[in-house]
Amino acid sequence: MKLSIVSTLYMSEAHIDEFCDRISAVARHLVGDEFEIILVNDGSPDHSLDLALARSAVDRHLTIIDLSRNFGHHKAMMTGLAHAIGGRVFLIDCDLEEEPEWLLPFAGQMSERQLDVVYGVQQSRRGGAFERWTGALFFLINDALSDFQLPRNLVIARLMTRAYVTALVSHQDHEFIIAHLFQLTGFRQGSQVVAKHSLSPTTYSVSRRVQMAVRYLMTTSTRILYIVLYFGMSVSVLSFLLIFFYIVRYLVSGIGVTGFTSLIVSIWFFGGMTMLVLGVLSVYIANILSEAKRRPYTIIRDIHHGVGGAGNDARENQSSPGSPGVVD
Repeated sequence: MKLSIVSTLYMSEAHIDEFCDRISAVARHLVGDEFEIILVNDGSPDHSLDLALARSAVDRHLTIIDLSRNFGHHKAMMTGLAHAIGGRVFLIDCDLEEEPEWLLPFAGQMSERQLDVVYGVQQSRRGGAFERWTGALFFLINDALSDFQLPRNLVIARLMTRAYVTALVSHQDHEFIIAHLFQLTGFRQGSQVVAKHSLSPTTYSVSRRVQMAVRYLMTTSTRILYIVLYFGMSVSVLSFLLIFFYIVRYLVSGIGVTGFTSLIVSIWFFGGMTMLVLGVLSVYIANILSEAKRRPYTIIRDIHHGVGGAGNDARENQSSPGSPGVVD
């Protein structure tokens, strides 16, 4: 198998047929008939699964991985990558905002520059002013607090070699943002400028984006803990110097400390900082608890292969992590 195309299904019923037609045409142009398409149903509430199953009955290249519930976009993608067997793996969203035809320039750059990964980046972030502003704010905060800097305006679409995908799915993180794992895995990576379309409303609400940003920082950054440590040390030193100043002033001139305003402000300030620090530490502890449980991050209800698919035997013989029906 020369090529695997991996995508996820969530509210995707309007795009499945066109996506499969277009990506199949590009794959045939690139590798002939030696390709597979893996669609991971991430608990989609619409008829995406039914439409995909109907197509798999007549398309031998198509494999449907049906998860037992919605586990999240990033975990669904990792599940699909863990089941891909192609020498190269093309990861892409199936909503057609990322064009299937990007596969050709991605493959050309990978061969020309001998890269392990070619990923798409936008020249400018799509969406309205609020979306662009919040995206810029996220990258600003990330650069200041995270241990890893992310490329600006990443899209999901990327072409990867077998060696890179094997290394990527070997990560055992249960709380992760996939962009972090993309960078952490390393290898030789290059970017391809693309123009992502805006064809449908995003399923990522503001609250969900904030949650993802917090999760990313709390699962990738040790710098925040050092900032907390240094802040505590600075406050302790300043407090000691201030106490020493008041004691000396009282002994020399007999002037005591008067007034409650400074005391109240200090209590509110340090009380708020204490709650903030405890909140940061609580998120870290929650992530440690999630990782320590070692639960599978997705559970597979069923796998549906296209009738007579050429890659079925190879996939059944492929060793994969975890027990049957789960992905660790």
